[in-house]
Amino acid sequence: MKVYLIGAGPGDAGLLTLKGRDALAGADVVVYDALANEALLDHVRPDAEKIYVGKVAGNHALPQDQINALLVAKAREGKVVARLKGGDPYIFGRGGEEAEELVAAGVPFEEVPGISSTVAAPAYAGIPLTHRDFASSVTIITGHENPDKPGSVHNWAALAASAATLVFVMGMKNLPDIVRNLLAAGMDPATPAALVYRGTTPAQRSLAAPLAELPQAAAAAAFTNPSVIVVGKVAGLRGTLNWFENRPLFGRRIVVTRAREQASGLAQSLTSLGAEVIQCPTIEIRPLEDYAALDAALANLAEYHWIIFTSVNGVRHFWQRLAVVGKDSRALGGCRVAAIGPATAEALRGRGIAPDFVPQRYVAEGVLEGLLAREGGAVAGKRFLLPRAAKAREVLPEELRKAGAVVDVLPAYVTVPADHNREAVLRCLEEGHLDCVTFGSSSTVENFLALIPAATLKAHPEVQLAAIGPVTARTLAAHGLACRIQPEEYTIPALVAALQTHFARSARA
Repeated sequence: MKVYLIGAGPGDAGLLTLKGRDALAGADVVVYDALANEALLDHVRPDAEKIYVGKVAGNHALPQDQINALLVAKAREGKVVARLKGGDPYIFGRGGEEAEELVAAGVPFEEVPGISSTVAAPAYAGIPLTHRDFASSVTIITGHENPDKPGSVHNWAALAASAATLVFVMGMKNLPDIVRNLLAAGMDPATPAALVYRGTTPAQRSLAAPLAELPQAAAAAAFTNPSVIVVGKVAGLRGTLNWFENRPLFGRRIVVTRAREQASGLAQSLTSLGAEVIQCPTIEIRPLEDYAALDAALANLAEYHWIIFTSVNGVRHFWQRLAVVGKDSRALGGCRVAAIGPATAEALRGRGIAPDFVPQRYVAEGVLEGLLAREGGAVAGKRFLLPRAAKAREVLPEELRKAGAVVDVLPAYVTVPADHNREAVLRCLEEGHLDCVTFGSSSTVENFLALIPAATLKAHPEVQLAAIGPVTARTLAAHGLACRIQPEEYTIPALVAALQTHFARSARA
């Protein structure tokens, strides 16, 4: 038995430490709160027990004493427990209290430090807490103090006279009192100050103002908790060093409809450009119930002149089955191999296969035209194998058959409809907080519209629809929906670039 007190960081899932990630991956039970980015739960084993004990102001899913008892109880069951806490467990996170309870109960524990919002939020807003020219020390202060109590735990005179950067957390409710106390203690009303709301997340906002004007500026901009308050000369650097909020897609909320197995590249690219990504996979990729037909083809690969891969998923599942039947890439030695596009080609190269052909147009029609040109139009009698999804466009096999080829279209995996995050997408639509929905194939269009009808999207013309290529765009058009964003090259990097260009124009308009 053991308990890990893990700092989840302030919101950006990438700020979790490697040790924190490994502790999560090895846990039998994960106890997490409202401040932890739920994307971090992707590191948890599927069979692990997940218990939400979130605490926000005025609403505790589980009181602290019960959380303490829960950690002890789960550990005494002989389990490894990960207690995932926002920020750092020991910086205003009550991690010290939890550790004391574990020690009293004889439960071994480790504290895994996390990046605190007191440091990360200002950094993401372009505010270095120390700077050779402005501040050589930092004071971190709770802003949650009751202003009506007779005395204060803070020495306001010392704080006001200090040259240190002051960082107040959980203090938005008491911001006017904090400012009044600092000014009454002699701090210069013109001292630079700043606020950072939900630092390190796509919802981050920040502002800077002279100390005396900060409460009015905060009220005018509707700043609330969770916000970090920074007071000191370093706050004046926000306008110069604010890198996070200046990224090209910052503040944009974009839906990714690709299957979760395919979505990571697109989602990561959009996130790195500042977008808030809502993953709404409309299809789920599953293995086949019966592999007899594919196994028979794998046993006779030498009989095929060409194997055509039309997706990364086709490559992945083909090789998985190849391993099951005791073969590897050498089994393709007598075949020529085609890939529909660069991503599929790269997946083949990762398995030691350099594709013999990649079309200039990354659609089925492009593969057909290129193969016919490459073979001098003479494909009659040649055998082609297409391992792909159980349901897919029939253009390529049908046209090859018309040209006299023998084509075996064999399912390597199956796609089924999925409805993950449907409610989140609907909520964003209703609140007017959605900028774009991206589609990577015709099937994602059809499945998305089964979740959210075309009429609903038409009622929100401000939401831009993006398609990876003309086939997907035509599917949108068939439902009366206009595709506003489409790259010239039908790849994920090109789609990301097209989104960036489109929204840069929108920002200038």
